[in-house]
Amino acid sequence: MTTMATAAPARASQTWYKILYVQVLIAIVIGAIVGWQWPSVATNDWVKALGDGFIKLIKMVIAPIIFCTVASGIAHIQDAKKVGRVGVKALVYFEIVSSFALVLGLVMGNLVQVGRGIAVKPDAAAVANFVKQAEASKTVDFFLNIIPDTVVGALARGDVLQVLLFAILFGFSLMALGERGARLRGMIDDVAHAVFGVIAIIMKAAPIGAFGAMAFTIGKFGPAVLGNLIGLIALFYATAAIFVVVVLGLIARLVGFSIFKFIAYIKDELLIVLGTSSSESALPQLMEKLERLGCSKPVVGLVVPTGYSFNLDGTNIYMTLATLFIAQALGVDLTLGQQLTILLVAMLASKGASGVTGAGFITLAATLSVVNPTLVPGMAIVFSIDKFMSEVRALTNITGNGIAAVFVSWWEGELKHGTLHARLNQPADSTSIDVRSTRR
Repeated sequence: MTTMATAAPARASQTWYKILYVQVLIAIVIGAIVGWQWPSVATNDWVKALGDGFIKLIKMVIAPIIFCTVASGIAHIQDAKKVGRVGVKALVYFEIVSSFALVLGLVMGNLVQVGRGIAVKPDAAAVANFVKQAEASKTVDFFLNIIPDTVVGALARGDVLQVLLFAILFGFSLMALGERGARLRGMIDDVAHAVFGVIAIIMKAAPIGAFGAMAFTIGKFGPAVLGNLIGLIALFYATAAIFVVVVLGLIARLVGFSIFKFIAYIKDELLIVLGTSSSESALPQLMEKLERLGCSKPVVGLVVPTGYSFNLDGTNIYMTLATLFIAQALGVDLTLGQQLTILLVAMLASKGASGVTGAGFITLAATLSVVNPTLVPGMAIVFSIDKFMSEVRALTNITGNGIAAVFVSWWEGELKHGTLHARLNQPADSTSIDVRSTRR
């Protein structure tokens, strides 16, 4: 079987300023300073294009990476029942952990009522577009949209779920071909190695992308945008931290490793997400790193892409906190039944709006319109600071999906514990992705 990537050989320590995550961190700090001190420069279209361009570079390789990883992983499995088993286990895990995220957000929102006493006049026009998209998004449409009109169209658009569906079907087809499909399987593996090489080249531009994205954000909204809403931002950050440390930490401890060591292992990806506000920007690298961590290749190929639509822990926390915050700010008391409705609606809405630009805000609109339509205009209250919470949503989402892949691999009995502990004790430098294949 051909592995997707192998560990890079041990080497002398790099000069600190040549390490990718250090470069990204410096770029984020410089970007924040430029946005604060020279907002007219930071909001220039060319500065904004630096961040947008980097995200587009990453997104252009997501579809081929998902197709090659999933199709190859399934094709190499001798037992078709395993794919279904992994899929069911992943979905069970997603729903349980997502429920914890929703409940935690609801509890924190009720305990720390930061929305009380905030007098902000809502502007319905500012959020009309998001409300319109939320109304147009239905659960049945979501499931129908998983089926692409054409395979080429799905790949061209980079629709994760559509590509995932075709990759699963294609992988089963290759598996059924047996030895006759060996040459095609090898070709797909080679394409995957080549695409990982492209990713290694793109990642050299990560500091530039992080600088552009951070500078534009601070320059456009300004430090004063936090204002009276700093309480909501702080509460959301604290709740997300509690979820990662406690909920994900307990899951990690059950498997047998430390959540803090895992976070240190994926620090490069987290910093890239922090700079770009997009968890998709680190998806290919996360998948490659999880395989090097000792996770099963088929599990990574199925769990991580699916998790980007079904395991949005950060988005779930945001929706419950933001809904309660808006209700408190507008002086609307939500009954226990309405708060329980938030859990059910948010669980479905987070799936229905996956892959849509501004998905977190759109799912909030869908949730508010069902729980209490009078709350919808209040979305304008959090509209201006949504950008500052999107980073933590993305950070929580990517961490949750990484833990999910490790847990499902462990649940399947295919987690290499020796490799896991070796990697976590000596975190790999993701600036070097070895795309050379080995045979085993």
